[in-house]
Amino acid sequence: MTQLELIREQIKQLYKINPNIHLNVFLKNPRITLENTNAKITGVYPHIFQVEEYTSGKPKQHTLQYTDVLIKNIVILELEKGKE
Repeated sequence: MTQLELIREQIKQLYKINPNIHLNVFLKNPRITLENTNAKITGVYPHIFQVEEYTSGKPKQHTLQYTDVLIKNIVILELEKGKE
């Protein structure tokens, strides 16, 4: 199993067990910067996953890629706790 497949499976498990997560996102295109933000995983698909966050006061959906988790542009804090 590749690292990317492992990340996909871990996110899928979070989605099934407890979709409420905390994450850091540092993306340039589209420009998204979130630090220790509460979010909910709302969908898991073969190449992407979706989260919903409320930092602006109203729900905002983001479509994210597993590769960004692999290269650490996205850090899901619950996955990092599991590595310790």
